Amino acid sequence: MFANRFTALIDACCLAGTLKRNLLLTLAEAEFFRLRWSRTILDETEAAIRRILEDRGADDAAERASRARKFMEEAFEEADVGDYESMLCACDALPDPNDAHVLAAALKTQAAIIVTDNLKDFPPAILGPLNLEARSADDFIADTVALDPGRAVAAVRAMRERFKRPEKTAEALLLDMEAEGLTETVDVLRPHVASL
Repeated sequence: MFANRFTALIDACCLAGTLKRNLLLTLAEAEFFRLRWSRTILDETEAAIRRILEDRGADDAAERASRARKFMEEAFEEADVGDYESMLCACDALPDPNDAHVLAAALKTQAAIIVTDNLKDFPPAILGPLNLEARSADDFIADTVALDPGRAVAAVRAMRERFKRPEKTAEALLLDMEAEGLTETVDVLRPHVASL
């Protein structure tokens, strides 16, 4: 099964926004890839979700961010990568030392890809020799959909149908994706809009 062979570590910057998070988790749930993260990544994700909600004026931002994290942890119990500290020594060359934990967790779980929108912090010259690649959320989602468009479109449609406040048409979902910078993903999905 494909999901048993392909592992993607998802960085916090790709989990903080609701739409990217929903798309990535939906495709992982549909077993396109094995999803991995660490507690540190989830700590950063929860803090980012809280900041986003506070910026929107939500009084219950901390509670909602905590609840989002709890749902992720419960839905993907096997995703947590622990005991990666021994790998930190292989991560000294990164441009931003604060990202060492991401690379270390990816190495520990033998991920093939780090999904991050901070591509400059994960240069190919460092990742290549480690048999790793960094991809943006947009590129990764678009490539994942292209693997099996029929199955992926069905998964994305099921995700869209779960949206209740507000409900979303397929076209509105594509517009939201474009607004979030998911242009490659929209290009792959647009031919299937009638099935979304």
